[in-house]
Amino acid sequence: MLYSGTYERSLDAKKRVAVPSDWVSGEGEVFFVIPHPREGYLMVMPHREFDRWEQKIQESGATPGEKRQAIRDFYGTARTVTADKQGRILLPDAHCTAAALKSEVVFVGSKSRFEIWAKDRFESALPANTEVFKRVADMIGL
Repeated sequence: MLYSGTYERSLDAKKRVAVPSDWVSGEGEVFFVIPHPREGYLMVMPHREFDRWEQKIQESGATPGEKRQAIRDFYGTARTVTADKQGRILLPDAHCTAAALKSEVVFVGSKSRFEIWAKDRFESALPANTEVFKRVADMIGL
């Protein structure tokens, strides 16, 4: 699955939100949701992407103690969510609080995973993110 595009959605009163239809293969699809440690959004990934993170942590230049802590924090904050027959996922309250999600959210594709942002945070971050993209695009000749 390749997650691409940007989609605006609304959280309902129970904190359910519809995943873009081309990102869900059907009812019962499981995703892992983790608050980003610095940037204030939720990272959402399928099982195959989630499984890669321990290896990435182990291959990092961190000390053994830092690796243990990073693995503990990453997996300790991860929660599974399952798509219902309407393609909705129920976001945990603590994760919504961590990402300041209220009623309006933005789904952003990020290749092998996707992000869920509070709409106001996404709009605030957009100018700086666009400038970074322009610089990188210039560097790679895009």
